[in-house]
Amino acid sequence: MSPFDIRQDQHDDVLERVEVALGVRLDRGSVVYGIYGVTEGFRSDRETWVRVECRSRWRGPGAAWIGLEAASAIPGVPKPDWYQSTTWVDPGRELVWRADEVELITSPSVSAAGGLAVAAGLPDFWWQQMRDSLAELGAYETKRVGMAQAHLSKRINQVFDGLDTTVEEWATAHADLHWSNVTTDGRLLDWGDWGAAPRGYDAATLWQASLPNPALAERVQREFAADLGSRSGLLSQLLKCANAIRIARNRGTATPLLEPAKAAVPALLEALRT
Repeated sequence: MSPFDIRQDQHDDVLERVEVALGVRLDRGSVVYGIYGVTEGFRSDRETWVRVECRSRWRGPGAAWIGLEAASAIPGVPKPDWYQSTTWVDPGRELVWRADEVELITSPSVSAAGGLAVAAGLPDFWWQQMRDSLAELGAYETKRVGMAQAHLSKRINQVFDGLDTTVEEWATAHADLHWSNVTTDGRLLDWGDWGAAPRGYDAATLWQASLPNPALAERVQREFAADLGSRSGLLSQLLKCANAIRIARNRGTATPLLEPAKAAVPALLEALRT
């Protein structure tokens, strides 16, 4: 059976089942698709947001499958409230489906509002709120894993040799904190990947996403100086640079992140080897 693509393959029966299970009506015209063809979202008649996801029946649920639900227990971090969900097996398509009803966030993501140009103009209180949010999140105890030591070491060692990649400090992280996942009013979206990660990992992710705009990347460095200046924060930045270099190498073509990532590497290596 070929992979199911939620953007193209018929699944009206799925949406009808979601509506019955959650007690909502979906606005079909409001659909927003995920980039990999396995997720979609709709406004509902209750002025909520319903996210629908599918995956192979044989893959297993994984932590990301319940990320939204699990994140609902984290206090002090502005994010969509989670209300309810439904999950079932679809033997005919050999899939498992999950739908979550969450708070409808009307403020746009920074990327949707204008990307790096808008990010560069965010006010001081936005940055203060983001620092406070990540501090609250970092202190939350969890057994979920956002970035494991083994994966970090593997990715760094694929590009850089002879470096001690042992992480000394860990904190709970959103683990996917780029400009599409934060709103102009400071909310954090898309909680599938959150969990324990090296200290400074979220700041490093936001820094990497900002690299094509040097002034913005420098702003991220200033705002999160304590975390990014720690050894774990330096390793997180090197990981992001290694990923940018590796991805461009595998594609055989430059990306917007490649040159600024390469330019940042010497200082990171020097700091880590000192």
